[in-house]
Amino acid sequence: MKKPSRQIREEIARLQDQLRAAETREAERIGRIALKAGLGDSEIEEGALLSAFEEAAARFRKAGAGPKSARGSAAAEPSGAGSGAASEA
Repeated sequence: MKKPSRQIREEIARLQDQLRAAETREAERIGRIALKAGLGDSEIEEGALLSAFEEAAARFRKAGAGPKSARGSAAAEPSGAGSGAASEA
């Protein structure tokens, strides 16, 4: 049986609320990590910071899916991370 449009709209609104909550949790987590790393005190241009985050995200995706793989790769590649970013730029 097909759902009425009202029910679909309510479901979409509920999912949008869930998405906003998930994005907020993720942003807070990333923000806490950035502060621990000392980025809060740095006067870094937003575009440069975004670019650095995109490079890090790409490196973690390339290393393998999942948080455990990314954590292991980050620990194993601290010297390679800087040299890889320099060669990409």
